[in-house]
Amino acid sequence: MFLTLILGGLFGWLFCYVYMGMRAPFQSARRKLMVASWSAPSSGEIYGVLEIDFSNAQRYMDRVLKETGQKLTVTHMAIKAIGTGIAHCPSINSYLCMDRIFAHKSVDIGCLVAIDGGKNLANAKICNVDKIPASEIADILRAKADTLRKGKDADFQKTNDTLKQLPVLIIRPLTMLAGYLSSALGLSIPAMGVRPFPFGGCLVTSVGMLGLEQAFAPFTPFCRVPLLVMVGGVRDKPVVVDGKIEIRPILTITATIDHRFVDGSQAANLAKYTRAVFEEPEKYDDSLKVLKKKDEKAPKEE
Repeated sequence: MFLTLILGGLFGWLFCYVYMGMRAPFQSARRKLMVASWSAPSSGEIYGVLEIDFSNAQRYMDRVLKETGQKLTVTHMAIKAIGTGIAHCPSINSYLCMDRIFAHKSVDIGCLVAIDGGKNLANAKICNVDKIPASEIADILRAKADTLRKGKDADFQKTNDTLKQLPVLIIRPLTMLAGYLSSALGLSIPAMGVRPFPFGGCLVTSVGMLGLEQAFAPFTPFCRVPLLVMVGGVRDKPVVVDGKIEIRPILTITATIDHRFVDGSQAANLAKYTRAVFEEPEKYDDSLKVLKKKDEKAPKEE
């Protein structure tokens, strides 16, 4: 009798699942992935907002463009700044495996890139962010974004094609397993286009280009990163400078932090060095020096 009730309940649930799936409107691969990823929140999270005077960073970006022809964006500078901040807060650059925290060997950051006209997002991982200039970050990100948008990234195509073929019922455990194997054990899953630690130790996305000043990103369970950063827009705001009110361009950066990896004092250190890169870009970034040296080595036209 008891077994009959269990089987009857399972059959009824399966019938409802299939029936509602047939009635539901079309869901993209990304939307199915989102539904499969989240349930009710149960973990400790820290939320932070950083407002930064962007004046010096803008002058630096303008100078780099004028003297070298290399265009830097707010996102490029933000990735460099966050990478520098992470390097000075090593506890955040870690991953969890079997309830133990391990440090990553390098400061790697995943950057979400809009593709398919904004209908989908793809990850572009940049390695050793704290050791390379913003100009190199720009080159890497542009190249990877171009490859993704042209549909030439084989790993992403494998992942996306797999998700398109599967129902949410299967995607949920599959992504959790893939996330654990790749982002906790550091294993590769070639058939699904998944590489070891595909998102690095931090995931960055920009909402400033969407016209938003700020937003907070939710943790995606299969990414298994302790830090999510949203780069907002730059807006003119009144600020107090030397006792006087001035209008300055202010960049807003928001962060969602996994409390298991970092406490308030460590988060403050992360914010301190992130801010410092924007306020003193020439001290922390070598773009001008690297680009000029590259230009000197380039063959001259006769």
